[in-house]
Amino acid sequence: MSVFQPRVLPDRARATIRFVNIAHALDHFVLLIFPTAVIAIAADMGRSYNELIWLTTGAFVAFGLCSLPVGWLADRFGRRTMLATFFFGYGASCLLVAAAFGSLALSVALLVLGVFSAVYHPIGSAMIVVNAKQLGREFGRNGVWGNLGAASASGVTAAIAVAFGWRAAFAMPGLVLIAAGIAFLTLVKDESEGSGARGATHAVSLGRRGLVTLVAALIVAIVAGGITFNVTTIALPKVIDERLGVAVSLAETGWITTAIFVCGALTQITAGRLIDRYALPAIFFWMSIMQPIGLALAAGTQGAPLVLGMVMTTSAIYGQVVILDAMIARYVAAEMRNRVYSIRYFLGFTVSGFAVPMIAALHARGGFHAVLLVTAAFGAAIFAAAVVTWLLMSRRPAGAVPAE
Repeated sequence: MSVFQPRVLPDRARATIRFVNIAHALDHFVLLIFPTAVIAIAADMGRSYNELIWLTTGAFVAFGLCSLPVGWLADRFGRRTMLATFFFGYGASCLLVAAAFGSLALSVALLVLGVFSAVYHPIGSAMIVVNAKQLGREFGRNGVWGNLGAASASGVTAAIAVAFGWRAAFAMPGLVLIAAGIAFLTLVKDESEGSGARGATHAVSLGRRGLVTLVAALIVAIVAGGITFNVTTIALPKVIDERLGVAVSLAETGWITTAIFVCGALTQITAGRLIDRYALPAIFFWMSIMQPIGLALAAGTQGAPLVLGMVMTTSAIYGQVVILDAMIARYVAAEMRNRVYSIRYFLGFTVSGFAVPMIAALHARGGFHAVLLVTAAFGAAIFAAAVVTWLLMSRRPAGAVPAE
């Protein structure tokens, strides 16, 4: 089938998926403006990187904590209302950061930004499930949008900061978000509840002990994955700046970082296709092994080998995000999905918020060698969880029972 042929989806479902994808890109783009802009902010304020990177701790903690009530709010007010709240609230918080002067005002503005950034993931994932015709394909594409947003953040932020100053790097995306919110409310008139992938949900019969073990393994994967995700995405610009082995400008640092993120983001297309064809636990197993290997390689090298290690790491991290979301879509009943996605992102993002002080503390003591080595240990924990998941699911009784 040609990529230019229209997909067979109702207009509302297609429009909803498009805006969910746009929101995903903007969510990750905006949250990763500060890790690059902080290099310019440090020069502007005469402060060090280690001092200023702490200011974004509140944003990343709020990113996780505020995910928890989003599912319940979506059940009460509707997913459309919550997505519109994301667009307008996130846009306004960007403008607030751009207008902030001094460390205290900047940290408060970043906290507000983190609160609104938390709205997207619990409802965005649920909206994909109810509107997607092919679950894996749409999760993969949605993941690529989000990670292209993350990938482009460093390069675009550096370019804007160099040309117009770091405040413009927040103000411009804020205006784009508000414009996207207006377009969303204009083009998506009501809640879209397509048949989508709802019928793909299945209950898993493992027995009480097996179910507890599976839940524990997934919690380990979610929590450790949150750490590896945030450490990698936050620290990567500075890792390139310090350990590339050759002198590069801020703009060049941003674009090298962007190239690494793009390589990782494209993995989600492959992961999405695999989800529609193969067992999820097996895909999870093979994807997770890349994280500790890539991080260990990056920790012990500089230059091209370091870049290769970070490409492996980002590929595994972003592929894993799609796989975990698909597991919830496949094995959780529709009436519980909003809340389960909220809990999933609450766990992952709340713990990942502590990646910022972890980076600062480890960097001050052992540089990025220490940061990457400790992160590799979290990657090994994810691999262990994937092994447990695969073994449990391979032993379950044949013939899953539909949950809906």
